[in-house]
Amino acid sequence: MNNLRDTFELRNGVKIPCVGFGTWQAPDDADTVFAVEAAIRNGYRHIDTATMYHNEKSVGMGIKNSGVSRDDIFIATKLQNRDHGYEETLAAARRSIEELDCGYIDLYLIHWPNPQMFRHEWESRNAGSWKAMEELYDEGKIRALGLRNFFRRHIDALLKTARILPHVNQLRLLPGEIQEDNVAYSRELGMIIEAYSPLGTGGLLGVEEIKRLAEKYGKTAAQVCMRYSLEQGYLPLVKSMKENRIIENAQIFDFKLDAADVALMAGLPDCGITKNPDTTTF
Repeated sequence: MNNLRDTFELRNGVKIPCVGFGTWQAPDDADTVFAVEAAIRNGYRHIDTATMYHNEKSVGMGIKNSGVSRDDIFIATKLQNRDHGYEETLAAARRSIEELDCGYIDLYLIHWPNPQMFRHEWESRNAGSWKAMEELYDEGKIRALGLRNFFRRHIDALLKTARILPHVNQLRLLPGEIQEDNVAYSRELGMIIEAYSPLGTGGLLGVEEIKRLAEKYGKTAAQVCMRYSLEQGYLPLVKSMKENRIIENAQIFDFKLDAADVALMAGLPDCGITKNPDTTTF
C-alpha cells in the first residue's frame, strides 16, 4: 500500500480503499459535513458511518459537497441493533441509502452480533438480516456484505444459513489488542479485516512506548499506530474532526516499522479489553 487510494480486493472483485475515514461520535451537523468533505479533499475515498452514529445525513452531505463522483467514493454503513431481522433490515438499509442520499451502499455490516434485546433469538435474527442483505446485494443496492464484532461462534451460526459468505469483518484491533483467533478465522474464510479504534480512541497516543517509537521514526503517535495496523494487513478506520489531523493521519506510507517494534506494540498491556458481544447491555 502506497497511498490512500490503494485498495484491498474483496472476494467478489469489489475494491475497497486501504484506509477508511471513520465518523463514530461525529455529530449530525455542519462540523461533520466539513470533516467528511475535508477527508475527501485530502485523498480519502473510503467513508465509514453507521445508523447508530446518527449522522448519516451529514456524512452524505459531506460526500456530496466534495464534488467527487459517487462512484469514486466507497461508503460503508451498518445495521443498528434494534433493526435485526429480515423485514427490519430491508427497511433499515433502504433508510440508510435515503439518509446518505447515495443511491447504493458499498459495504453494509451487521453492527453487533448479539444485541441485548434479541439475546434469546440472536441467531435467527442474524439469519433474517443476512437474507435481507443478500437480496439487496442481488439487487445492486449493496456491493459487499460485512460483519462487525463477530467472533468465531457468531460467524459459525451465520454460516448455517448464509448463501453469500461475508466479505469483511470489522474488529476492534490496535496495539495490545490483537484478537488472534477472530482475525485468523475470518481470514481463513476469505474476509478482509478492518480495524476500528486503531488509536485506542486516542488512549494510545499517551502511551510511553508509542511516544518513544514516534520519536524514533519522526512521526506522530497516531501515525505509528496507523502504520502498525497496515503492516498487520488490516484496513484501519481513523477519525478526526480537524483538517490538520485528517491530513496527518494519512501520512503513513513513507516509513516501515522494524519487526521488533511491531512485536513490542502487539504485546502492549492495558490497552482495553474488547467487549464480549454476548454479555453487553446494549
